[in-house]
Amino acid sequence: MLYRLKDAGYQAHLVGGGVRDLLLGREPKDFDVATDATPEQVKAVFRNSRLIGRRFRLAHVRFGREIIEVATFRSGQPVTHLDHQTDNGMILRDNVYGTIEEDALRRDFTVNALYYNVRDFSVVDYAGGMQDLQAGLLRLMGDPETRYREDPVRMLRAARFAAKLGFRIEPATEAPIGELAGLLGDVPAARLFEEVLKLFMAGHAVGSFESLRQHGLFGQLFPDTEQALATQEHEFPHTLVLKGLENADARIAAGKPVTPAFLFAVLLWEPVRLRWLALQADGLAPYAALQAATGDILERQLARVSIPRRFSTPMREIWGLQSRFSHTKGKRPQRLAAHPRFRAAYDFLLLRASAGEADPGLAQWWTDFQDSGQAPVQSERSEEAPRKRRRRRRRRKPKGGGTE
Repeated sequence: MLYRLKDAGYQAHLVGGGVRDLLLGREPKDFDVATDATPEQVKAVFRNSRLIGRRFRLAHVRFGREIIEVATFRSGQPVTHLDHQTDNGMILRDNVYGTIEEDALRRDFTVNALYYNVRDFSVVDYAGGMQDLQAGLLRLMGDPETRYREDPVRMLRAARFAAKLGFRIEPATEAPIGELAGLLGDVPAARLFEEVLKLFMAGHAVGSFESLRQHGLFGQLFPDTEQALATQEHEFPHTLVLKGLENADARIAAGKPVTPAFLFAVLLWEPVRLRWLALQADGLAPYAALQAATGDILERQLARVSIPRRFSTPMREIWGLQSRFSHTKGKRPQRLAAHPRFRAAYDFLLLRASAGEADPGLAQWWTDFQDSGQAPVQSERSEEAPRKRRRRRRRRKPKGGGTE
């Protein structure tokens, strides 16, 4: 792609995280290209491309399953049109094109403003990114408060990159985060969903979680969970979230999948569980209380971070099956094991047991049940199988057709 753009007469640079990660000896997850060609000119060079975006007009060039994002150099000129920026400074649209130097100085962090030039195989650095990279420092370019107001998601990116790279956040970059964290309330819930996936499904979930809580950002994404974690129960801190995120990191490191449904089930379980217990104390039956607690917490959560139905439905099922694990007699275990969401719900039960919330003996019972393929304890006959119905003897009609 870089050579095709160059041969067509345009500047072409690899930019951002791909350059940063290669310089750190890491394998990049994706590659971004920056060019002086406009999106329409990029589309003319690559027929296998489409233009996307309103705030940032981009070209996505597809090669099989891979998508390379191509962005035109953007100007560093201030936004002047009223319909391009909100009253609090957040940028809505930014399609003013400029030079590579202007483009570099309007990027977020210095370590993400490094350009690889295919013409002479050099790394171009306008912002001191190489020095910060060597120092392990995450520095926001420009005035931090202004940059966070332009796009509050930059605060989440600071926490994520600090966790992913093991870098320190430069003091001036870190200072305004606590005061401006509330600006995340202005970010669309759908965009925050994508940011949550980047934070917790890239192999550094524990670090991201700790960084978010340290800077007062986690409560902006999961307010009910933050409130639940801030209190202790019976003098013991809640540990299920941390254990769940540790499990997610271990699975990703081993090349195993982690589903967003299970991730959100972990992140929201504490407030759901506390609400569940409160509703049972008010007299609701366990299953009805769990369903009501799920609805209450999700209604509030979706106002902050959206969860698509393809993930929220299995998440509800994982929670809903927890109350059924206590039924270990008769055919109930077999029926539960046949449920499409059984395996995820069982893994969640193990997680609850490891956190000291569920009975470890019950978790072991279900482990043994799966290993043996049958209940480890003899079931009662009355629940094992229905009794056979007695056949009633049919009264025979007397011969002769009856009385006169």
